[in-house]
Amino acid sequence: MLPVSLDITLMLAGYLLVMACLGLGLLILGRRPTRRWVPARRLLPVSAGRGTRAFVRQVLGTAIGGYVLLMVVVVGYYQGVAHLGGPFLASVATGAASLIGISVPLFLLASWFATRRRG
Repeated sequence: MLPVSLDITLMLAGYLLVMACLGLGLLILGRRPTRRWVPARRLLPVSAGRGTRAFVRQVLGTAIGGYVLLMVVVVGYYQGVAHLGGPFLASVATGAASLIGISVPLFLLASWFATRRRG
């Protein structure tokens, strides 16, 4: 038998535990059906508003918040655990910013196209 590294063993064990919990949850739900699910009538809070302006504000808020959270995790790990800093962290920050700078306009364009096609 081939030796398996500890990383792969831990990853596989974690995956199997998560899948077992999800499968057990599905079994429990299947035995005791709950009341019929009704989708929410309004997904945004009343203060968020409606329309293109509110949608763009929500997307930009999500993108900026996601970027800040990503940077906290990356800087925390690479500075605190791996002790890598300087040019590496600058590269990570600019790479993630360029990824968001490319994906957000494409997402807004695809959303605009989907709403124009539908309506």
